[in-house]
Amino acid sequence: MSLTRRQVTAATVTALPPAFAATGTAQAARHRPRTLYIAGDSTAAQKYADAAPETGWGMAAPFFLRGEPVVANHAVNGRSSKSFVDEGRLDAILGSIRPGDFLLIQFAHNDEKKEDPARYTEPWTTYQDHLRLYVEGARARGARPVLATPVERRRFDAEGRAVPSHGEYPAAMRELAREEGVALLDVQALSLALWQRIGVEGTKTYFNWTATEQDNTHFNPPGAIEVARLVTRELLRTRVLAHRDVRRLDEEIPESWIGWPPAPAA
Repeated sequence: MSLTRRQVTAATVTALPPAFAATGTAQAARHRPRTLYIAGDSTAAQKYADAAPETGWGMAAPFFLRGEPVVANHAVNGRSSKSFVDEGRLDAILGSIRPGDFLLIQFAHNDEKKEDPARYTEPWTTYQDHLRLYVEGARARGARPVLATPVERRRFDAEGRAVPSHGEYPAAMRELAREEGVALLDVQALSLALWQRIGVEGTKTYFNWTATEQDNTHFNPPGAIEVARLVTRELLRTRVLAHRDVRRLDEEIPESWIGWPPAPAA
């Protein structure tokens, strides 16, 4: 399979009256805040009341930003880099993204599912091909793409060592970032190191472990907050964001700040 940028649908531009085009558009551009778009899977996605206490790290990202950029979280449960594109979700982002915005791209959990052809991608070919669509689509609209390796699952060996679970996907993304000159947030390596520091028992307080569920992939509020903190620190380290853009990186964030709104009507 080989993909080209022609598969990314161009955004529809509505014609404006000349007077507004000369004044209103320029004023709106000056006052429109920068936006951080998130394209990803369930580890980042917005969760609703029926899923609580499961929490995507994208829900906690605004706590570490100083009002701008604002977060537009388009991450959706169960999506891969391929299915997100095939369902038109990348097109939706590219129809809204503007110069000066950011597109943070984090996939792999569902790309790894060989049994599902609707989602599976191969690390060094179709995975990289799809990621290029995000990178090229953002750049074509004057926005800045940012690649983020997938956050690690909670997995430990018999000796209590945190072990990686994403195979060659992180390496493939790192190589693509190098080739394309894209900022890379190495969330996989940093989250693996974080789980190692916290340990086998400690990490249970970061993942969605409840009386009825032992989920080693998705987060509860403390876990989502810490992964969002890690992501924000990487955005600062890579100079995607400046110190003036971030806040609270060394502060305790109350779990009560996380909320789960009612699920939208079907």
